[in-house]
Amino acid sequence: MPRPSNTLADGVVVLSPLDWGDVEPHLAGEDAELVRWLSGGRGTRATVRAHVRRAIERWHDDGPKLSFGIRVDGGAVLAGTIDAELDRAERRAGLSYGIYPAYRRRGLATRAVRLAARYLGERGDVHRISIDVDPQNVPSIGVARRAGFRFLRHVTDDEGDFDRYELRVRAPVVPAPPPPPRHGRP
Repeated sequence: MPRPSNTLADGVVVLSPLDWGDVEPHLAGEDAELVRWLSGGRGTRATVRAHVRRAIERWHDDGPKLSFGIRVDGGAVLAGTIDAELDRAERRAGLSYGIYPAYRRRGLATRAVRLAARYLGERGDVHRISIDVDPQNVPSIGVARRAGFRFLRHVTDDEGDFDRYELRVRAPVVPAPPPPPRHGRP
């Protein structure tokens, strides 16, 4: 099955796969809020390089985790990251995202989630997309809601308590072929 382009844009945000040039901007952008809600620990040059290496390999292998850089200024500046974790057996994907402090409160996370959802929908192998959010992470709940996700349920598991938001993906629209010419005219 052909895959959609892995670079997406909406006129403000550009999503493209993480690459080696993202190591230093990521280290510079990481703060206590990203550590608290997303990574659970400060990155080092070695751990971020390892993450980027795995991200490049996973794009080559088509998953199961696909890591995008969230970029602004025509794709020149890394403003955050968004990951799509594919679960092919369940035909679903989970999204996680983080925006660096200098770029927060501009709607970039919502735009990035919408672009990632579009990418996942165009793949054709994902029917549901979920975002798991700590109930205390009010900004992330707002992102999920503004991007069209609906609260599904509260979950308690070995990773803790979180609220699951879900978006059902519609099948990509395939244009109908043009009608046959009538009476020999094109």
